Amino acid sequence: MLHYTISEAMEFVEENDVKFIRLAFCDIFGVQKNISIMPGELARAFREGISFDAAAFPGFAPEGDSDLLLFPDPTTLSILPWRPSEGRVVRFYCDIRQPDGQPFLCDGRFLLRQAVRRARERDLTCKFGTEGEFYLFQQDESGFPSHIPHDRAGYCDIAPLDRAENVRRQVCLTLEEMGIQPERSHHEQGPGQNEIDFQYAPALVAADNLTTFKSVVKTVANLNGLFASFLPKPLAGQPGSGLHINISLFQGGRNIIETEKGVHSAISEQFIAGILRRAPELTAFLNPLTNSYARFGEFEAPRFVSWSHQNRSQLVRIPAAHGDFRRMELRSPDPAASPYLAFTLLIHAGLEGIADELTLPAPCNHDLFTAPDDVRAQYALLPHTLGEALDLARNSTFIASIVPEALLSNYFAAKTREWETVSRASDQKAAEDELYFARW
Repeated sequence: MLHYTISEAMEFVEENDVKFIRLAFCDIFGVQKNISIMPGELARAFREGISFDAAAFPGFAPEGDSDLLLFPDPTTLSILPWRPSEGRVVRFYCDIRQPDGQPFLCDGRFLLRQAVRRARERDLTCKFGTEGEFYLFQQDESGFPSHIPHDRAGYCDIAPLDRAENVRRQVCLTLEEMGIQPERSHHEQGPGQNEIDFQYAPALVAADNLTTFKSVVKTVANLNGLFASFLPKPLAGQPGSGLHINISLFQGGRNIIETEKGVHSAISEQFIAGILRRAPELTAFLNPLTNSYARFGEFEAPRFVSWSHQNRSQLVRIPAAHGDFRRMELRSPDPAASPYLAFTLLIHAGLEGIADELTLPAPCNHDLFTAPDDVRAQYALLPHTLGEALDLARNSTFIASIVPEALLSNYFAAKTREWETVSRASDQKAAEDELYFARW
């Protein structure tokens, strides 16, 4: 991926027939938004920022002022390949600032940069790779999403059972054109379910790329007359869609997750132990929908706080890999999570584990989906519902020390409304569909 400077970005826009510029940012839930400007406004955007009505977004309105400013990050310049080749459209991700030029503290990109900086103070670099699962559904005659899966294929099936080969191919090629390199793709276990994985990248780049990935999947699906769903559990009785987060830990330019086969560095063990300790209270951010909790405990989605090598029933596993590809894999998150908040909290949790010199517990080598009750009783549980997850998060002094109060209060208020709407409904599945299906 090219990393443009401001002058290079300006030159690119001028020389490549760019007629439309999207300034992209995410709300506190990780949902992408954008404002479009014409090329003649780009210099001013870099210099002074482009204002928007922050009061329209929960958690964004500063006290006494509803204006915030978008400053495009020139390193994130990307052409949108599905737009016309003549009169091109490009996109920048933006940093959000206050009118006095100070960073907006509830901006997820700012929070993630702060976490990266704190790790760097310990000569540590966290790199993230994600595994994104999603479903493809047919659209009805009006172009609205239906609940009918695009195909009936299973894990790693091929055409003609797998009817999404060309869609995944188009997604991967589109991402390549945008400077993002997918690692692999395949049909997943569920009917109409697919997966595309990415190699590790620096934390902010990985978060931006994941946001782009979700946008591209939805756009390409729609161009093919389909609806792409990142809902964690769109079909009862079928596998849920996870967002497995792989974290590689580098120190002095060297991956220290594993020093040799089966032997971990002390720092990496402390880092993993920190994530395990905080996992239950982070779940409200890693699994932010009421629907998220229907996924836990089946089809390889974890329920217990445990770790091991390779065993896919654990919350954290260490996959078989070598060299710079050594990593820990967190298996509980789902695609509705904001990558900026998720990565921020995971970095801080790992760093806290290092600071407290935590001891990594012994690995669990049992299949926790089938293990006896006395074995499973040895391990703490992830929250069973969004309501339970919100209670843990509200009472977490760890989260309160990292995430600004304005963001937390608005996040908790919105998620509490979702929880109450669904839990009080006579038909909870219908209530969830109304809240989430078309949106996610």
